[in-house]
Amino acid sequence: MGKTIAEKILQAHLVEKRNEIKPGEIILAKPDVILLNDVSGPLAIKQVKSIGAKRVKDVNSLVLVLDHFEPPPSLEAAQNNKVMRDFAKEQGANKFFEIGSGIEHTLLPEMGLVKPGYLIIGGDSHTTTYGAFNAYGSGFGATDIAVAMALGYLWFRVPESQLFIFKGRRPPFITGKDLILHAISDIGVDGANFQSMEFSGPALLNFNIDEYMHVANMAIEAGAEAGIFEPNEVVINWSKTYLGEVSSLVKADNDAKYVAVHEYDITSLEPLIAKPHSPGNVVNVKDVEGIPVNQIYIGNCANGTITDLRQAAAILRGKKIAKDVRLIIMAATRNVYKQAIKEGLIDTFIDAGAQVSHSTCGACFGGHMGLLADGEVAITTTNRNFRGRMGSAKAEVYLANAMVAAASAITGYITDPRKVADWDEVKKFVYG
Repeated sequence: MGKTIAEKILQAHLVEKRNEIKPGEIILAKPDVILLNDVSGPLAIKQVKSIGAKRVKDVNSLVLVLDHFEPPPSLEAAQNNKVMRDFAKEQGANKFFEIGSGIEHTLLPEMGLVKPGYLIIGGDSHTTTYGAFNAYGSGFGATDIAVAMALGYLWFRVPESQLFIFKGRRPPFITGKDLILHAISDIGVDGANFQSMEFSGPALLNFNIDEYMHVANMAIEAGAEAGIFEPNEVVINWSKTYLGEVSSLVKADNDAKYVAVHEYDITSLEPLIAKPHSPGNVVNVKDVEGIPVNQIYIGNCANGTITDLRQAAAILRGKKIAKDVRLIIMAATRNVYKQAIKEGLIDTFIDAGAQVSHSTCGACFGGHMGLLADGEVAITTTNRNFRGRMGSAKAEVYLANAMVAAASAITGYITDPRKVADWDEVKKFVYG
């Protein structure tokens, strides 16, 4: 029987090699990358020490990133950062990234630490992001991460898989964010629980690798263990350009078995937005136009890319944000920030009235750097809008792409970007 991409990647990483694995089966597999951040990392380190493990089994697999509480806004956060630094030194880890390097899920591929066919586990639910690069990325709890560090392998449940095929022409102002919001609205926030979402179809060739990250990042918002792109021309070109190789690409067999196949013609898709308080509460932007907003937030682990910043800048060029609106923009990594400076995007944001800050997960997960007060309304490019996610439980968060967010910053209310910008101009500015 043919295999899905998820089945092939897991089989290639089995501790004990064999020819067949089946969905639902519990297996032991060796991850290529074990990712720790400053939220769950200190807990995983504590667990490693509690089980008596002196050394990480494969220190070359270990990646540590300080990105959630940085710079540390509290003494507790500073202490946790120190735990991470001390552990990296103790273990001789050479993939430790200090504050300011960037947000983990954009940073790792940027640093060449993600490859097609890789099996990646992280102490962060949005580890699914690496599926954009034809890798299997999945989030685990601190105890599981500790066991993987101690033994060099971990248990996995081989997931059933669903196939999502995108067809048709790319409509104006539609990004990867809209593709995944559309899919989640179709299957629900529990529609892919413990499964793999695999993405395919000719329409994907009209989106870039940054936008693939939008999609894979939010696969977890449908409950998926992984969200993996087929190795199409975009993935192949990325692999050639950034890795200099294409040998490890993983393609599903033609007779691979999927528990569901979804086909979407995106030709008539309109800019979407997820209303409070669920990523699955999706409507067309035009259906909620006019709702006043207090804060716009552009940035997160998959939506602070240079593509997102170009999309936002294309809308904001030569314009000012509305009175009584706050616009916060955070590049996902230091390198993205530098590129944005080079291209003049940061000048555009500052001239429009935005606050531009360093890379951090802060506001996205409700830690710091942009929390919402009682009764406030925000549009963000982040991935979750659960009640209280970004501050007050009495605030309301809408999720949308960077162009919807930027258009709304100009008017002060939820705005369809088609009302304030010309797609032909935006397209040239963003995609060349």
